[in-house]
Amino acid sequence: MPVPLSILDLAPILSGGTAGDALRRTLDLARNAEQFGYSRYWVAEHHFTPGVASSQPALLLGQIAAVTDRIRLGSGAVQTGHQTALSIVEQFGLLDALYPGRFDLGLGRSGQRRQEALKELSSPPPPAEEHVVDGLLIPKPFSFAPLLASERSALLTSLLQQPGAEPPDFPAVLDTIEALLAGTIAEARAVPGEGADLELWILGSSGGQSARVAGERGLPFAANYHVAPAHVLEAVTAYREAFRPSAQLAEPHVMVSADVVVAPDDATARRLAEPHGLWVRSIRTGAGAIPFPTPDEAAAHVWTDADRDLVADRVATQFAGTPADVAERLRTLQRVTGADELLVTTVTYDHADRVHSYELLAKEWLG
Repeated sequence: MPVPLSILDLAPILSGGTAGDALRRTLDLARNAEQFGYSRYWVAEHHFTPGVASSQPALLLGQIAAVTDRIRLGSGAVQTGHQTALSIVEQFGLLDALYPGRFDLGLGRSGQRRQEALKELSSPPPPAEEHVVDGLLIPKPFSFAPLLASERSALLTSLLQQPGAEPPDFPAVLDTIEALLAGTIAEARAVPGEGADLELWILGSSGGQSARVAGERGLPFAANYHVAPAHVLEAVTAYREAFRPSAQLAEPHVMVSADVVVAPDDATARRLAEPHGLWVRSIRTGAGAIPFPTPDEAAAHVWTDADRDLVADRVATQFAGTPADVAERLRTLQRVTGADELLVTTVTYDHADRVHSYELLAKEWLG
């Protein structure tokens, strides 16, 4: 039996489109995903990005829950540095009160990463080269340190936090979230929230704190091949090495993400995937994701060598092709990482192409 297959949606805003258009497409895609047989439907949290409408996961998940019946819904991920543990528990507790037993609370770090980026700039890690592990491409790593340490990043962080606030310690936030869910803080009862039937996940892009904390607490872990493909193996290894059994899990449980575009033939898939590189370039130049370009807009872009280097790892690790080809590459990803589940994200300019991509993949994967 194939491992479960799920969707990560950023609610992409298209060139010439609006956030409202993007969010309505998300609701339509979620309805279709449920019919196609996907296991989970997660939405991201991104801010200050003209090309992404998914900024408030809990709000968006409530809308998705209202138009679906059974698919699990979750956050990929709520950023713990942008709000208090109590507000997170109350938001997802409210969702669970209205639609019981359907939600995954995926958590990620924020704030702390900027401090780590400043340290990385002063003491960069040794360079690593592209290599292949049992058929899986592990590209040269891309460093987010210059972006996270920039003045723009400092400004955006100040807008996401209360004046004078310091990034919270990630394990301490998890302690509070777990205590509020369990109702063990007698003087502070989260209503709704206490006793909510939530599946708690940790997301991470490296073998750092997120992977270790997820393992130490016996929580499921989601690793990003689509965001930081160079670090996926170290992330899942660190998680498994740190794992301790818990009430939620007796053994490690890993989900790994991937960028995919599926079409009936290779030529169509390559054309649909062509804007991906230009979109990634806009993110990595520090301006935030632009509205997703049309294939013609992408084809008209004049690429420099520096541009190509900037996005090389993400372009090379996007799985674009026929259903059989993409499924085979996903099986390689699953085999090499030992993933218990896979999480795919697809962005195309035309919504019908995007829905069709997910439909083709589900038919190939699930049979």
